[in-house]
Amino acid sequence: MTRKYIDCRECPSETNCSIALSADSESELLEAAVQHAIAVHKHTDSPELRAELKTMFHDGTPPVEGPRLA
Repeated sequence: MTRKYIDCRECPSETNCSIALSADSESELLEAAVQHAIAVHKHTDSPELRAELKTMFHDGTPPVEGPRLA
């Protein structure tokens, strides 16, 4: 099983969020990412949100340094 992660630093936001989440399963990561998106970024839970978040998943663990955004 490959660890999965999602990194808010990849998406510009008003809050300049620096959170990166990782989990051993895609379902666990999805639930954590949805809760973060709702609580911090004020999104509404929906099938569209969940589908979009899944496209942002990566294998492995998040890098220490975040990506440089233009």
